[in-house]
Amino acid sequence: MKPLALVRRRPLLSVLLLGLLVLLGWIWQQRVALQAFPDILGAYTAKEYCSCRYVMQQPADYCRAYVRQYLPTSALLDEAQSRRVTASALGRTHHAVWLSAREGCRLDP
Repeated sequence: MKPLALVRRRPLLSVLLLGLLVLLGWIWQQRVALQAFPDILGAYTAKEYCSCRYVMQQPADYCRAYVRQYLPTSALLDEAQSRRVTASALGRTHHAVWLSAREGCRLDP
């Protein structure tokens, strides 16, 4: 069977296959950025919550609402005495710690 005959017989299937090929090509081009995404979500949540809570001195409930994302975080732990925040999202965990009023918060490696 010739490829052109498949397009004529099943145009919807042909369009779906073409769309799938285009999608796979885009995923391949963006593979580095897509691999980094799980780290970005947890790190952003930890850093922003720490900044909101300890630099801007906002209440904990306000800061939790401020950092809420469309993709859920599995855990957000605020250690008030040490001013350290731990956030877990998409299987990755990140920590942010408050340094000072001048320096703000920093992500721990």
